[in-house]
Amino acid sequence: MSHDGVTLRAVMRSVAFLTAGLLAVPALAGCGSDDEAGKPLAGQDIAPAGRAQVADGGTLRWAVDAVPDTLNTYQADADATTTKIAQAVLPSLFRLTESGRPEINPDYLESAKVVKTEPRQVVLYKLNQQAVWSDGRELGAADFAAQWRALSGKDSAYWTARNAGYERIERIERGGSNLEVKVTFSRAYADWRSLFSPLYPKEVMGTPDSFNDGARTKLKVTAGPFTVRNVDKKKDEVTLVRSPRWWGEPAKLSKIVLSAVPREKRGEALAAGTVDLADVDVATARRIELAGRPKGTATPLQGGAAAAPADTQVLGRYEVRKSLEPAYTQLALNGAAGPLADERVRRAVARALDRKELAEVVLKPLGLPTEPVGSHLALAGQEAYADNSGALGGEDTKEAQALLADAGWVRGGPLKEPKKEKAAGPKGRSASPESEESAAEDDGTYIVGEDGKAGEDPEWRDHREYPRNLAQDGKQHVQQGGGAQGAYAPKGTAAPGPAAGPLAKDGKPLTLRFVLPSGPGSDTLHRVADRISRMLKRVGISTETTKVPDESYFKDHIANGEYDLALYSWPASAFPATDARPIYAKPVPAADGSLSIEQNYTRVGTDQVDQLFDQAITTLDEEESRDLVRKADSRIWAAAGSIPLYQRPQLTAARKNLANTGSFGFETPVYEDMGFLKKPKQSAKATTGN
Repeated sequence: MSHDGVTLRAVMRSVAFLTAGLLAVPALAGCGSDDEAGKPLAGQDIAPAGRAQVADGGTLRWAVDAVPDTLNTYQADADATTTKIAQAVLPSLFRLTESGRPEINPDYLESAKVVKTEPRQVVLYKLNQQAVWSDGRELGAADFAAQWRALSGKDSAYWTARNAGYERIERIERGGSNLEVKVTFSRAYADWRSLFSPLYPKEVMGTPDSFNDGARTKLKVTAGPFTVRNVDKKKDEVTLVRSPRWWGEPAKLSKIVLSAVPREKRGEALAAGTVDLADVDVATARRIELAGRPKGTATPLQGGAAAAPADTQVLGRYEVRKSLEPAYTQLALNGAAGPLADERVRRAVARALDRKELAEVVLKPLGLPTEPVGSHLALAGQEAYADNSGALGGEDTKEAQALLADAGWVRGGPLKEPKKEKAAGPKGRSASPESEESAAEDDGTYIVGEDGKAGEDPEWRDHREYPRNLAQDGKQHVQQGGGAQGAYAPKGTAAPGPAAGPLAKDGKPLTLRFVLPSGPGSDTLHRVADRISRMLKRVGISTETTKVPDESYFKDHIANGEYDLALYSWPASAFPATDARPIYAKPVPAADGSLSIEQNYTRVGTDQVDQLFDQAITTLDEEESRDLVRKADSRIWAAAGSIPLYQRPQLTAARKNLANTGSFGFETPVYEDMGFLKKPKQSAKATTGN
């Protein structure tokens, strides 16, 4: 929403995740061109090796965030490890390529295509004739039908987290043979490739009891290169073993042990040699690189002291594999009430930002590409990607100031005594001037911009783990919590812009509450928030940065609208027409008078964006659907509810002799190819001693 192995669609479909007015939206130039998508900014880094170079056997010890509470990815409490397991043991009819595009998985499908569009869309799947479940039964129409019925939303006895796409299916039946499955849709569905990945056996999907409880701690029937041996809550690990019924290329590893290791303790686990593979923070990555370099050699992960002898001995056996996650960090602007309910103020915030500088703060020290993200709906390399940021415009201080002046915010106006109030939120709070601003709190809060001071330049501070704040609901966002404690501006730091007093309107200063999580790994968000605060100060906007506990960040603040500005991340999806719609859908009043926002935590949406998504999801012409998605993104930029900043870094520590795994980027991992390199044979001369 690395996504840490979390299926992109699973995250974006988790259930709890203002009109652009007369703003002219530039036409999308060349939407029919394939060149706009470009290439991924960074390739995957997995130490690729041919299967002949990989030894047969061995155990891969892989650090994960937690042992999952369920092995059913379609349940609300599924997490990153649930998805890792599903990828290794269950069918995925389509896989993602290195460019984040879906392609047929030949281990399960010979073909899949739309064979009829009128009067109904019909998709015909031809299954690999060797594809069988671990009990020997062939994959077939009965499994497809059971999954459709469970996820269609028609039977409330199934405790499902999502049903997007399945509710459009009218019927599923056997084709001309047992190897053919014919799916007929009641309404056209452009993202039909998103369905049945993963595919569970009918033994799991067949009844509410088996769906709700039967697959939480075990999977009796699987169909992948590995199968689940056991889930051990006491040892905090899940053991996968090579499946004897797998028909594809046999798995090189005999066993994969997924061990729960907190991110802040992974450096210790690596130093102890108890794990072989782990996503790590920048500080741990630096230790590994220093340990593996000759004395006095510089490391691209800048800063840090010399490696300790113990590190050199053990950590020297590892290397850091770096890429960019298929997820991006954004600045969210809560448009429910307060100053940001005015589109002109949101646009002014956006125009005050130097997104290139913010990307450099995070990615330049890591030696990763620093291009800002140009789309809300896809990332570079994906089919739907195009840089539509021009619909809003780039950094322009004068334009930002003009927008604020047009909205009635002027410098040097008289100020009334501020009242203690909460940030903008949907709980019946009006958008009247009296409730527009929030006052500073006393728990370490610092207001940037009210005393002519700005934050220090922290670009070369010690980097800690990049926080895992993907926008998702429930247990998932708690487990991936992290963030910054606040943008503290030390006394004596010079202000970067003109100090003619804060902007004011109706006797109140323009101060926005910047809410961030406060857990381990907060430094990166701290630095980004500090830079944003100083950029906003240049145009007269003050920020009040407040730290909140990780466990309450999404539930109590983002989801409830108790913030003005916030930093969190969304994963990119190969199916944005389906997966991104609830994130940008226009909020609508519910029957009880509350506001139904789906996953639109900024509460900014337009009818036009909704219409473009609806058209894109029902258009079976792939180019037309892609162009509609790009147009929707252009309008999302124009509404200025959220500002994409940069693609998230992924740093993976791996043993140097471990092949075909690491930082995968977009691509779905190929579990059967993972393994340890064969030891080089000694030469005859060395053996004989000649």
